[in-house]
Amino acid sequence: MPYYYVNNDQTRNPGLHHEVHTEEHANELNISNKTYLGYFANCVGAVEKAKEIYSDADGCATCCPLCHKG
Repeated sequence: MPYYYVNNDQTRNPGLHHEVHTEEHANELNISNKTYLGYFANCVGAVEKAKEIYSDADGCATCCPLCHKG
């Protein structure tokens, strides 16, 4: 079960929405402006939590493909 974060800077992705990333992937992308969402079994719960903050939250295509809507 990974830790999840939402990127607070939506301009850092092509879809211009707030993407949810695993901690490992957020670190690989060097995302520093992020909000901790929690420890979840998968991305579904993490994206639901992120939508409480940003209604346009979406899963990252790379680390959260199950939750990526585009």
